Amino acid sequence: MTDTTIFGKIIRREIPADVVYEDDDLIAFRDIAPQAPVHVLFVPKTPIATLNDLQAEQAVVVGRLAHAAAAFAQREGFAEDGYRLVMNCNGDGGQTVFQIHLHLLAGAQLGRFGTPR
Repeated sequence: MTDTTIFGKIIRREIPADVVYEDDDLIAFRDIAPQAPVHVLFVPKTPIATLNDLQAEQAVVVGRLAHAAAAFAQREGFAEDGYRLVMNCNGDGGQTVFQIHLHLLAGAQLGRFGTPR
């Protein structure tokens, strides 16, 4: 399967990104339209469009994303103050790039969420 999303292009280095972490299985980079002072996206290198498409044998990837995000928060020094991790699924869930990814938001006290627009 060829990943034609913007994230696939970042992974293949076809477009630039401010990469803050990378290993064999995932990449993390700063969001170009941040919703908080710190807004980093953690993306698996294996293309999986939505959480609905995640197969049981792939579920470990979500744990890897969360673990990498927590390690980043520790390394950057804001883990104790707190941060938010968010995954969106499909249009009504706010997903705009159809490759699963985890948002890490931090650097300010974040408001409550979940209210329909």
